Amino acid sequence: MKDLAMHIMDILQNSTRAGATEITLDVIEDASKDTLTLRFIDNGCGMDEETLSKVLNPFFTTRTTRKVGLGLSLLKQNAEQTGGFLDITSQKGVGTTVTAVFGLTNIDRPPMGDLAGGFVLTASAYPNIRFILNYQRDDLNYKFDTQEVLEILDGISIQEPEVIQYLTEMIAENIK
Repeated sequence: MKDLAMHIMDILQNSTRAGATEITLDVIEDASKDTLTLRFIDNGCGMDEETLSKVLNPFFTTRTTRKVGLGLSLLKQNAEQTGGFLDITSQKGVGTTVTAVFGLTNIDRPPMGDLAGGFVLTASAYPNIRFILNYQRDDLNYKFDTQEVLEILDGISIQEPEVIQYLTEMIAENIK
């Protein structure tokens, strides 16, 4: 995948397929530790120990539409190329947490890409799922929560093109 936003969309979609009703993405840039952390937390179906032990194998997938599952293994590879790591914890019936840590300034770290656009596009595709974005950098702490947005929209669909464009621009402006 050419940028981290594509990885983010992939992992968010994994959570939707796992039946999550709430998905949180934490993006933490820590210059003092030279790390960029992406943490995905969902309340989906979770995985048993056997599935968890196989999930990083690119030739394993729970999907029936294809025979490979490259998303997590590529995310792990990209994190490790920067001196980072990937950690997955999961409990059947409770949910899953995926944490990818990258070297923030490492030359091999893929660029962020369109985080705002990818996040809003995914959230608008699943309007019945609560998506939360927490973005932290130095003195910046920004939170975006689709539940709050839906309350403000008061019946206007989050899937309206004008709403998608506005939310994308709002997030991009707040995290730049």
